[in-house]
This record gives sequence, C-alpha cells and structure tokens, in this order.
Amino acid sequence: MAVINELIRTEADGSISFGNYELTEKTKKADYESGGSIYKVKTYNEITRLERNDTVLYESVPGTAVTGLQVSEDAVTFRVEGNKDVQITLGLGEGVSYDVRIDGVDDGVVKATMSGKLTISIDLEEKGSAEVEIREA
Repeated sequence: MAVINELIRTEADGSISFGNYELTEKTKKADYESGGSIYKVKTYNEITRLERNDTVLYESVPGTAVTGLQVSEDAVTFRVEGNKDVQITLGLGEGVSYDVRIDGVDDGVVKATMSGKLTISIDLEEKGSAEVEIREA
C-alpha cells in the first residue's frame, strides 16, 4: 500500500482512499464528490482528517493513508497505513457500542460517545499497516 498522492480517490468498488502521511505541510482537497456525498480531506504527517457532508468521518493523529474505506449502516471497514503508532477517531452513531477488529483479531467492544466519536489506537510503527473492521455490537 502507498500514500494517496491525489489526496482522495474513489476505488472501482465504490470505496474511498485518502491521506498522505509523508507530506510535511498541511494539504487540503475539498468538494470531492463520491457516491452522492461531498468529501473534504486535510492531510500531512501530523494529522489526516476526512469530512463527509461537513461532518467528521475519520481523523488520525499522526497522519495516515487509508484505502478501501467503506461505510454502511452498521459497519466501517478500511486499511490504514502509517509509520508511527496512531490514534483514530471515527464519527459514528451516538452512544452506540461497536465490536472492533484489527487484522482479524478482536480488540473488544467500544462505545461511541454521546457525540458519536469512537476512538481506537493501532500500533503501526512496527507493522506499517492494519486492516480495521468496526461493526455495531
């Protein structure tokens, strides 16, 4: 997997790929349309943030590259790449509990806050990338 040089793109399966953690200066791309939604991405080595229809969908500290992001009514799946351990915050359902799996391993059930924020941490420094699956519990 590699960074997304165009900052955001739609894959053949309709999923979204975005982010470039190799950039040293904040770079943005707004008004990207895909699947009936409007996306805005801000990315560089310190943060990657994706908004969908003016609502935060994904944010990582430090920055990451994400491929194959698919969001359904009860699940979010994607592959994340980075060169450091990362904290990811997703905008999901308010107060909903989610089963989190990292590389197919159960990472437990996490409850989103009343504002719908769900935060997970992933060790990317050694392995470089991870497959993430988050499903409503």
